Amino acid sequence: MFDTLIKKLEVLSGEIPDKVALAFKKEQLTYSELYRRVVGVGELLKNMGIESGDRVMFSALSKPEMVAVYLGIQYIGGVAVFADKNATPANMVSIYEDAGAKLLLTDKPMRDEADSCNLYSLRTIYKDSEECACELSMHMPDPEDVAELLFTSGTTGKPKGVMLSYKSVYNILSNTIEGIGILDSDRVLLPLPLNHSFALRVLRAVLYVGGTVILQNGFTFAKEVENNMNAYHCTAMAAVAASMEMMRNQMQDKFSEILGQLRYIEISAGSLSINQRKTFTKLLPNTVFHNTWGSSESGGALFLNVNSVVDHPSRVGALGKPLPCVQIKVLDSENNEIQSDAAHPGRMALKGDMQMSGYWQRPELNKETLVDGWLLTGDMVYTDEDGYVYMLGRADDLINVGGEKVSPIEVENIAGEYEGLRECACIGAADPEGVLGQIPVLFVVAKSNYSEDELQKFLASKMERYKLPQAFMLLQELPRNAMKKIDRKELKRLWENRGSEDLMNPVMQAIFSRRSIRKFTDKPIPKEIIDILLKAGYYAPSGHNMQTWQFTVITDQEKIARLKETAREASKKNKIHFYGFENPQCLILISNDSRNPDGCQDASCAAENIMLGAQSYGIGSVWINCLMTLRHETPVEAVLDEFGIPEKHTVWSTVALGYPVSEGVLLAKKSDVIKWL
Repeated sequence: MFDTLIKKLEVLSGEIPDKVALAFKKEQLTYSELYRRVVGVGELLKNMGIESGDRVMFSALSKPEMVAVYLGIQYIGGVAVFADKNATPANMVSIYEDAGAKLLLTDKPMRDEADSCNLYSLRTIYKDSEECACELSMHMPDPEDVAELLFTSGTTGKPKGVMLSYKSVYNILSNTIEGIGILDSDRVLLPLPLNHSFALRVLRAVLYVGGTVILQNGFTFAKEVENNMNAYHCTAMAAVAASMEMMRNQMQDKFSEILGQLRYIEISAGSLSINQRKTFTKLLPNTVFHNTWGSSESGGALFLNVNSVVDHPSRVGALGKPLPCVQIKVLDSENNEIQSDAAHPGRMALKGDMQMSGYWQRPELNKETLVDGWLLTGDMVYTDEDGYVYMLGRADDLINVGGEKVSPIEVENIAGEYEGLRECACIGAADPEGVLGQIPVLFVVAKSNYSEDELQKFLASKMERYKLPQAFMLLQELPRNAMKKIDRKELKRLWENRGSEDLMNPVMQAIFSRRSIRKFTDKPIPKEIIDILLKAGYYAPSGHNMQTWQFTVITDQEKIARLKETAREASKKNKIHFYGFENPQCLILISNDSRNPDGCQDASCAAENIMLGAQSYGIGSVWINCLMTLRHETPVEAVLDEFGIPEKHTVWSTVALGYPVSEGVLLAKKSDVIKWL
């Protein structure tokens, strides 16, 4: 059987014309509206001289206009060439020229180097498509005709154009529908870049079954996920593992409430770790997690219902199982098929109608990758007796320790169970002693209770000696690519050029790992810790060493509650933001004489010392600053007077302290605030 998404869209536009096919924020396109736009784009492209087989490149925005243009190109038999919406003009021109494209549709400002490109506005062609007569006939392609070119850097660095035929595209979407179980009633949230194969196969599959796709421009803010969930009552979501962690951190205790509404979540472009599988299925017990392995060259090929294996001691780490229409074999270094197991892994090879036709104008690479109808991957795997596939990592990522092969994924899965880590990544590095060839190196993003000694003891109890990391490097965050997959090349570069990252020490770690915490447990803070935190505060610098500050310490819960309520009341009256706090075990009010011109700076330095010191002891903190403008407001003034704050003092900082209920959120940091002269 063979069909095209365009032909199916034509059918659906008649069967369910008023059903929403695509939505982005408040913009919606029904199936009839989308199909009309697709035909209109095709008609306009035809008028521009685009013929069957011509390559048309476009910016892959996460908006309905991109979907209409993508399908409009195929309506007339053109080849859709996707460009990363964040690509530099130079990179776009390079791919445009490599693809031999006849047209570039983008609204991205292009530089002089784009003079060789035939440019036209993506937004304009979409807008004008609404007014077209839509009388152009649909091109009926041959199944082997190239439909799409997906340029991917892979592991070689130079972009490779993956050629997908119409037959490939159909089988990729069919595999996704079958492997996930997508229904026409599904409303799937898709916050992924649409030039990536994962996002595209979800988009195609949902539209093919007559479901609804909710487009979103990335996972940067979990609030947008919540807004889309509420607005469109989403039943499913496509995500990557790192974004799930980010949403859990941002949503905090609302994570289960918000995402628990979903029927399923599909994870691809990197598997969930074993710890994540256990954690997320526990937090969202009524949501099915699907782990999909796929690539630009194959689409989704291995599928796993995580919930069904999460309690299985060995199968919990499986990558997935192939569908009946997908063949798999494991090869040795000479490309001979082997019977694999954990001790005898090999390269994975695939075969099926979903695989690519080849790489665009790369005949030598095609000979290496497509052998006797099999697609050879660079992934090292083994299989079990029931057909489950287990990933050890990319072939060039495996670590050769004195002849023993170490899987970085295995090390990461075990280390990820240590409670002092937020996340970690393992690479192989040259043995400095020149004995073992390579040693495992573990990069860690730590929580406040991290201890390298304790981590080493934990790992030693869980794995063989030769697999143990021989070096550790603390990072503020792991480097990732556009799809949030760990960038191991960058990790290797960091290790080889150890500079500022190698200077990480407990002080710097406390600075980089501290987050604002507003919800605290009932666990009391030992008085000796409060005493040393206060000492850290008054050891902060003071302008002209005047030390006109006062540290007012409150541990009585009734007094804390009274101050919070009066501050909230006064803030509302004076239209001041009051973000509040819940259940701190200690408040430290840092006030300073209002006549001291350095009072604010002195209090700020003291507050920072206290909060960083608290972080080093695993204690959460947050700076509440509303009192600095409410000192003499009713009813705050009476409470502060009662607490002994001098009349002429401004309360520059209120530090709330306590053991955190959950981890804080790492907020986005601007990258353009440092200027070197």
